[in-house]
Amino acid sequence: MTAGSRETSRIVPRPAEAKGVELVGYSDLDGRPGFKLAIHRDGERWLLYLGHFWHSGWSVVDVTDPSNPTPVSFIEAPPNTWTLQVQAADGLLVAAMEHPHEGWGFATQPPSREGLALFDIASDPVSPQRVGWFETAGTGTHRNFYAGGRYAYLAANPEGFHGHMLSIIDLEDPSRPEELSRWWVEGQHLAGGESPEHDYYLHGPAYVQDDLAFLGFGGAGMVILDVSDPARPSRVGGLDLRGFGSVLGCHSVIPITGTDLVAVNSEAIAEDGREGHNYCFLVDVSDPSRPWVVGSVPQPDPGAGTGLRSYFDKGGRFGPHNQHHPQGELVYAGSDLLFLTYFNAGLRVFDIEEPRAPREIGFYVPEAPKVRHGVLPHDLETQFEDVLVDIRGNIYCTDKNWGLFVLRADALDCPPGA
Repeated sequence: MTAGSRETSRIVPRPAEAKGVELVGYSDLDGRPGFKLAIHRDGERWLLYLGHFWHSGWSVVDVTDPSNPTPVSFIEAPPNTWTLQVQAADGLLVAAMEHPHEGWGFATQPPSREGLALFDIASDPVSPQRVGWFETAGTGTHRNFYAGGRYAYLAANPEGFHGHMLSIIDLEDPSRPEELSRWWVEGQHLAGGESPEHDYYLHGPAYVQDDLAFLGFGGAGMVILDVSDPARPSRVGGLDLRGFGSVLGCHSVIPITGTDLVAVNSEAIAEDGREGHNYCFLVDVSDPSRPWVVGSVPQPDPGAGTGLRSYFDKGGRFGPHNQHHPQGELVYAGSDLLFLTYFNAGLRVFDIEEPRAPREIGFYVPEAPKVRHGVLPHDLETQFEDVLVDIRGNIYCTDKNWGLFVLRADALDCPPGA
């Protein structure tokens, strides 16, 4: 555990483009750009937990004052280990560990760790102590789901499988997590004699609502499972999205609070844009056995003053990546707005009150980073990665080389002191 800086970076990014969204605060995270985000409240104190691309470990950032996000500690992880994703609920921090992919700047020795690290954030949220490990073997876990309670839903890639599949874990005793069940698409279980049909499988997370789990299953598309019995998950329905999007396929499936809709998106991968049309669809799941596409968000276009014909003309990736997840009582859970990061097109805000005709109503795109912290993108350019919106109306976004942005949108009417 290392102490964090008490000051944010003096270099504050300027907006390259902005409409209806303004910068409130910024931190370079002590030179450790963040990735996935989770939020926790300790009395009057608000804390963000962040995974990282280029550093093995997790940051704790005080965002009580959103204009001055302050790193307060860094939790060291085993070296050469990807620590991309975190979830925080019920006093637990559930942190993914994974073997890094080639080409991301990590060494091969010493060997990385894999699986899941569990930390107690109820007793000491700033310097949490590890209370448990869950080892998957294989390459570890990528994007997991934990909303409190007894069960965690992992995107795990254990030995003997081609790609990530769903592993449901019992956390009744966090010091001794136990695997309850597994679910995969036929063809993944190489050790069982199956042969893969698709290149990529469960990206995760398996977003769980009531008794259903909504999964972005890569080349296998959107999958809906019945998890009313976590020991025996079973398929209810799905949506074949082959032909759309990048080689990764279906990335996220996130329910829209208070509706029968889910937002389904791919992830742009190619930096030259030479891939299938990346998408964000609104899908009706009122009958989960027969989901159907209702509408799609419009593809963002750069402003006239940028000199760009499209964002494909910029460096880095362009296209959808992460949605805000309306998960837990501390985050925004409205049914009329969709927040989505678009890599070099920054943050985009869509009005989805009429799901058949979503409208873009806001965006924020910073200037290109000044300092390179990681090996990607090949051209040093904005790459907004994740987004989380708290109930105070603060929008947190991460960038591969910049750090942490705190934004506010005109369309949000959350009072700053909520």
